Amino acid sequence: MAFPKQAEFLIIGAGIHGLSTAWRLAERLQAAGEKVEGRVLVIDKDGIAAGASGIACGVVRNNYFQPAMRNLMAHSVGVWESDMAAFSYHPVGYMQISSESMHEDVAQIYSEQQAIGYESVFIEGETKCRDYMKEMFSDWQAQNITSVLHEKRGGYANNTKAIYALAKKAEDLGVRILTGVEVTGMNTESASSAVKSVETNKGTIECNKLVVGAGPWVRDFWNMLELPKQIEVKDLSGEVHQDVDMWRYWQLEEGVLDVKPDTLMMNNGEMPPVLHVDTDAPLVSDVDGKVITEDMWGIYYKPDWHFGGVQGGAAPYKVNTPVDSVAIDPYGPSSPEFVASTDFAHMWVSALAHCHKRFEGHSNNYHREASGGIGCFTADSFPVFDTFNQNVSIIADSNHGYKMLGVGHLVADEVLGEEQDLLKPFRFDRFAKGELHPTSSSPFPWS
Repeated sequence: MAFPKQAEFLIIGAGIHGLSTAWRLAERLQAAGEKVEGRVLVIDKDGIAAGASGIACGVVRNNYFQPAMRNLMAHSVGVWESDMAAFSYHPVGYMQISSESMHEDVAQIYSEQQAIGYESVFIEGETKCRDYMKEMFSDWQAQNITSVLHEKRGGYANNTKAIYALAKKAEDLGVRILTGVEVTGMNTESASSAVKSVETNKGTIECNKLVVGAGPWVRDFWNMLELPKQIEVKDLSGEVHQDVDMWRYWQLEEGVLDVKPDTLMMNNGEMPPVLHVDTDAPLVSDVDGKVITEDMWGIYYKPDWHFGGVQGGAAPYKVNTPVDSVAIDPYGPSSPEFVASTDFAHMWVSALAHCHKRFEGHSNNYHREASGGIGCFTADSFPVFDTFNQNVSIIADSNHGYKMLGVGHLVADEVLGEEQDLLKPFRFDRFAKGELHPTSSSPFPWS
C-alpha cells in the first residue's frame, strides 16, 4: 500500500492515547454513516506500544486528591470496564494504605468518591486498619498505618495486550496504523499558525486535524510548534513565578520480584487488589538491618502473570539534566542512563518485607534486568489537554497516562467540535490564571 500523502485526522503516537483517540474517531464517523478509511491515520516512529505504554505497570485507579482528576478517572475506569477481556483488564480493585500524615487527604478522597458514586470503603484507626489488612493477608506487618481506602473498582491491565487490543479495535473500523514513520518537522499555513502538513522520514503528510499523543516525546513536538519552553505560573496563593520550565523529566522506578505471582494471593486464595502503601515508619534494609530512610516513603505492587512475578514500583526521582538535553532515546530498558537503580531494588524489596513477612529474605529474587523509563511532567505535574496552533490537539498526560484510557475518547469528541467538561480543568491557560490543581501529602509527585 502506498505511503499516504494526506489524512483528515493525523495522530502521532501508537500508544494508549493515540490509539484510543483513533478508535473513538472511527466509532463516531461510522455511527454518522461516514467513511473512515483514508481519513484517520496513526503514525509512530517505532511501533505499537513501543513507548511508555509498552512498559507501564498497568495500574488503573481513582485514588486522586484532585476532584478534576478523580472525575476524569471515573470516566476512564468505565472505558476499561467496557471490554475487560479484550483489554486484559483485571478489575481487582485498588487500596491506598497510609500513615497519619495522609489521613485527612485520603478521608477527603473517600468522601468525594462517595459523592460521585464511585464504590469504596474507608477504614480509620491503626487497630482497625491492621485487622482489615490481616483479614486479607495473615502476615501483614506494615507499621504506622492509620487509614485504608479500598476502591472496589479499578485494578490493572496487562500493558501491551491492552494496547494491541486498542490497535485492533481501531483497525477493524478502518483506521490505518503506520509504524517506522518518524516526524521530522511541521509546516504551517501561510496566513495562520495552523499545521497544514507534517514532514516525516517517509514523506510529507497533509492533514486537517493533528493529534499529538506522544508520551515522554511531547517535549519535542512542543518545540516543533514553537510553544514556550518557560512559562508564567500563578500558584494557589496568588504568587506569580516567572520562567518556569514547562517540562521536566522524572525517572520512573519500577521492577519485578521473581517469585510466583500467587505468592501474593490473599488468605482466601483470591487475587488481591493493587496495593499502594505510603508510610512514615522507618524503612529498614531486609539485607543488613540498617535504616534505609526515616522519611516518608511509598510503594505499589501487585501479582502479575504478564510480568511473571510480583511487579510494582516506588516514588520516582527528578532528572536534573537540563530539559532539552534529556536523551529520551533509546527509551525504557534499552536506555543506558534512565533505568531503575540498584538502590531502588534494595528499597523496594525491603519495603515489601516491611509490609508482608512472606517477602523477608527475598532480596536475591529481584529481577536484575533493566526496567523503568522516564516520564515527561508538566510544570505542575498534572496533564495538559488543549488545542494549539488552531488545529493541533496535544495530549500531555504528565505520566498519568496508561490508566487514562478514556482521555482519547474525550479528545476525539473535541476534535469533532464538542467541548468536553472533563477536559476543561486541564487547559494550558490554568498556569497563568492560577487555576492549579491541589496537591496531597503523598510522596509521589503526581498525587
